[in-house]
Amino acid sequence: MLGSTLVLALSAVAGVFASPLELIQRNEEHAEKRGIQPGQGNHNGWFYSYWTDGRGYIDYNNNAGGSYSVSWQNVGNFVGGKGWNPGSATRNVTYSGQWNAINQNSYVALYGWTRNPLIEYYVVESWGTYNPSSGSQRLGTVYSDGSTYDIYRTQRVNQPSIDGTSTFYQFWSVRQQKRVGGTINVKAHFDAWESSGLRLGTNHNYQILATEGYGSSGYASITVY
Repeated sequence: MLGSTLVLALSAVAGVFASPLELIQRNEEHAEKRGIQPGQGNHNGWFYSYWTDGRGYIDYNNNAGGSYSVSWQNVGNFVGGKGWNPGSATRNVTYSGQWNAINQNSYVALYGWTRNPLIEYYVVESWGTYNPSSGSQRLGTVYSDGSTYDIYRTQRVNQPSIDGTSTFYQFWSVRQQKRVGGTINVKAHFDAWESSGLRLGTNHNYQILATEGYGSSGYASITVY
């Protein structure tokens, strides 16, 4: 839409309207600048996952090794990053990077899924204007890697999941002292969740160091090691 409008406006100024073929070619060039298409796969020895609801502008790119970058403008919802498939309950995840969305609805988190039961989980390292666990009851805390994390559980009803539209629980550890970079002791969070009555599934799906945005704009460049 934006590409077509811009082409027509420039053509009108020049006194010549672009042909339909030119519009298609220019739109394809614009689309290429948006990075890879949403999906999952392997890149440079790392698993990646990138999902969007299709609203707004998102430019997600897989870079060398465990690195990725993403810029977004006026999005609905997206989440993307690199990591592993399957995930692990005992992994130490070390990462570094930049995240320019402090005044936006966005967060950087270790993000993953399990089955049996279906659970979506987050270890939130940094968040902007909205705490993603707002409105839910705090079930406990865990101290790990230099900060206290608050533990929450929320439920999603008839929402997108790795098994299509489903109803499932979300488990959260939300870091009080925000950071972008460091090591996440995954086992510490999983053990704390179980102690709080939150049991993950027995079948681990993917586990990535993700950037997520909702109704926001921003930029992130993250490397997982």
